[in-house]
Amino acid sequence: MPRIGIIGSGFGAIAVAAEFLRHGYRDIRLWERADALGGVWRDNTYPGAACDVPSPFYSFSWAPSASWNRRYAEQPDILRYLRGVADREGVTPRTRLGVSVVAAQWTGAAWTVTLDTGETDEVDLLVPAVGQLSNPVIPAIAGADSFGGPAFHTARWPEDLDLASARVAVIGAAATAVQVVPKLAVTARQVTLFQRTPSYIWPKPDAVYPPWYRRFAARAERPFFRALGELFSRQLDPGSPAARMGRAVTLTHLRLRVRDRDLRRALTPDYPIGCRRILFSNDFYPALCRPNVDVVTEGIERIEPGAIVTTGGVRHPADVLVYATGFDTQSFLRGIRITGRDSADLQEQWALGARAHLGIYVPGFPNLMLSYGPNTNLGGSSIIRMLEAQARHMRLAVDRMVGAGGRAIEATAAAEQQWDDDVQAQLATSAWTGCDSWYRHPVSGRITSNWPGGTDSYVTRTHDLALADFTWT
Repeated sequence: MPRIGIIGSGFGAIAVAAEFLRHGYRDIRLWERADALGGVWRDNTYPGAACDVPSPFYSFSWAPSASWNRRYAEQPDILRYLRGVADREGVTPRTRLGVSVVAAQWTGAAWTVTLDTGETDEVDLLVPAVGQLSNPVIPAIAGADSFGGPAFHTARWPEDLDLASARVAVIGAAATAVQVVPKLAVTARQVTLFQRTPSYIWPKPDAVYPPWYRRFAARAERPFFRALGELFSRQLDPGSPAARMGRAVTLTHLRLRVRDRDLRRALTPDYPIGCRRILFSNDFYPALCRPNVDVVTEGIERIEPGAIVTTGGVRHPADVLVYATGFDTQSFLRGIRITGRDSADLQEQWALGARAHLGIYVPGFPNLMLSYGPNTNLGGSSIIRMLEAQARHMRLAVDRMVGAGGRAIEATAAAEQQWDDDVQAQLATSAWTGCDSWYRHPVSGRITSNWPGGTDSYVTRTHDLALADFTWT
């Protein structure tokens, strides 16, 4: 049986490990750079951190949970669920914590993996599952080092931070800010939100589950929200009825929640819905209407001791600086040098944007299989269903390889090109084309992050193993 190495320990890594373990593959090892399992749900502990996909759907289909206490789970509950699954499936004891993979090289028969400790390991199959939202980004702003007070990214939130009498500046107004600002607004003396681009925000149909309903919710709500996710994804088709409805709902939500015309104007997007991530919140707009919260739309000129200075020299005093500025989503596998057949360098091959057949397989890199790879992120619905589909396809490929007595599998260049052509053709008519977002590569402009649709179409495309798409050694 092949030796399987997995980089990471978030949802993608656990999906792959559990899939192989449940089908009889026992030699599985995971490398995790942190000191505990959990991926983004371990790292993001900021106030208000929660999922914007309903809990019964943001969970593995083969591991429904009766412990969700609300429809949209918060960070501690999601992390508890994920670690519980890892324990039950036998993933936890197979995980080595506190080590980073810095390189991996295909030797012609196996992958030699180099750790930051200087040690090496050897596996037959390598699965990077490091995610697209794992490396925080802090923008380069003049004078940032001179601020003087606490300054940090939301994914590195300090423990025991007391904000009761603090003036807090939040840079960024997207998905994280929508969750953290309402919490800060009720604890901090003053909150100043620096917004570059407003977002479309749906009301959030959240609810606390009574104990008697929780087991029922795990089964009954999943198919409902799966179908709703498919409908929601259609907002990404410009001019579609779903897009028109989505814009109408979000702008009505804004109008009902924000009565001040100037503030409402500042919070109204001027781009097609779906171009940037669509958000969910019931308390963000009310928080911005509080007397201790200001929204600043002027550009930031510099940071100086105890203040942020915007265009025109306006000084905004602050004691604490919070960067809600997202993640490096385009540098797939950043910090890990992957060397394939004939000394091919994966980062060089991806210089104009990452790409992979099915978002999983890269020609020239045998037995390398990506979890949450290029063009598998979603503009709506649950990423967990995508991760399950990818894990299943990997296992089917290895089943076939082992059954045939083979040692390596590799996508053909023709299959990868056809896949990429199809995906990019669909993306060319989506809301993401022609607008600036973290879904696009900064140099080539390729949309490298997202899948052009809902989860049903991807699950269908990955359901069977097309033998002709691969070479088998």
